[in-house]
Amino acid sequence: MELLLLVFGILGWLAGIVMLVLAVMFIQDMLQKEHTIRRNFPLVGRLRYFLEKQGEFFRQYFFAMDREEQPFNRATRTWIYRTAKGLGGLIGFGSTNDLREPGSYIFANSPYPLLEEEYEPSPPLVIGPDCPRPFPVPRPFNVSGMSFGALSAPAVRALSIGAAEAGIWINTGEGGLSSYHLEGGGDIIFQIGTAKYGVRDAEGRLSDERLREVAKQVRAFEIKLSQGAKPGRGGVLPAHKVTVEIARIRGIPVGRVSSSPNRHVEIKTPDDLLDMIQHVREVTGRPVGFKMALGSAIYPRALCEAIWRRGVPSAPDFITVDGGEAGSGAAPQVLADHVALPVTEALPLLVDVLLEHGLRERIRVIASGKLVDSGRVAWALCAGADFVVSGRGFMFALGCIQSLQCPHNTCPTGVTTHNERLQKGLVVEDKAKRVASYAHWVNHEVDLLAHSCGLANARGFRRGHVRIVQSAGHSLPLDEIYPYRFANQKRARSRAGP
Repeated sequence: MELLLLVFGILGWLAGIVMLVLAVMFIQDMLQKEHTIRRNFPLVGRLRYFLEKQGEFFRQYFFAMDREEQPFNRATRTWIYRTAKGLGGLIGFGSTNDLREPGSYIFANSPYPLLEEEYEPSPPLVIGPDCPRPFPVPRPFNVSGMSFGALSAPAVRALSIGAAEAGIWINTGEGGLSSYHLEGGGDIIFQIGTAKYGVRDAEGRLSDERLREVAKQVRAFEIKLSQGAKPGRGGVLPAHKVTVEIARIRGIPVGRVSSSPNRHVEIKTPDDLLDMIQHVREVTGRPVGFKMALGSAIYPRALCEAIWRRGVPSAPDFITVDGGEAGSGAAPQVLADHVALPVTEALPLLVDVLLEHGLRERIRVIASGKLVDSGRVAWALCAGADFVVSGRGFMFALGCIQSLQCPHNTCPTGVTTHNERLQKGLVVEDKAKRVASYAHWVNHEVDLLAHSCGLANARGFRRGHVRIVQSAGHSLPLDEIYPYRFANQKRARSRAGP
């Protein structure tokens, strides 16, 4: 009996505390002036904000169909998870991909696909063959720029080890070169962002001494003009993610927002860009290219004219074209939603401009922007890309669940957080194997698509090998949508020289 009275007493005490808390919340809701719903409906109105927050998670797991969700649907994520785990991309009964949907890719299969003994491995392509230290690249699909800072240390370590095992490169992103990038011992492209993290002097200017030091450990340099997720806005790392280690690597204060300028201060014209490319190439001996998001053909045409005026050796060794649908750890929504052409338009546009000016054979083209599965990668090769890079595809391979917590340091999978408790869930050895497996299967399946089109390997892809659905029951070959109008001009100008 005494025990029962004690239990009732505790319950009454707890109920009193709950009632007191609810009363305080009720008064707060009535007195606050920020939220109309809470002011008009105290306590009950709070449910609206709670349910609104939970809605995005319920839609992801319960309500969105397999191919509806954005930015990446469940079918795409599941395919990446399975290939990263080495489970293969096999399905049964039939595809849920609606081939009547405008924009869908349909590869034109050959009635006589090659036998296995007729397959040939994709030949390596060399970036910067005329540089003192050229960069031979064996595989088409590689890792896009993702900074240490935006990603956690375990995530970068896993990418480095997995990429080396798969024989592909990783791009440092604009956050500088860390020991974690070097752990795998594989190929690295160093990205020079607008703040020049990792290669800057005390005043924030480009340092030749630092360039030479970095050049000993990387295969090429990429000057970042802009990225598709936020053209016209420099990279941003929130203050709570600027740790002591990241501040040291970047050369910035601890615990303060790392905000890059929206452009390189010394680059205002195509000639300025070519000057910087030439300078970095002379200092390092490495191939040098640049990354940009496209808004039209105006800039690439102006760049090509500047190259011919100065001489073809002044050209960049590669151009990375980033689609407006590309991702980032933190971007203003208005830029992410409305600025820059999608890669489906930007890539063929850039390739055509290079063909028009006779520079396509001189400049390698790298495509970026939601190209995370074999079909999209193969489409990019058909459209004219030499290489394809992905960031978010490899994040999924690391275990990302698209929780959209990237800028908040609360990533539940440890991929984009510096919270050590959350990082413990990302086991480097296991995730490195998944990175390698994902890269292997994408490169393998791109060749598989090529074989179905009657090609020896993916390097044989041309625009006529893929059709794009225009409307239900009507598709067109890509070479009719973007015909090779400038092929003859290319040959004529190449023979004529500058």
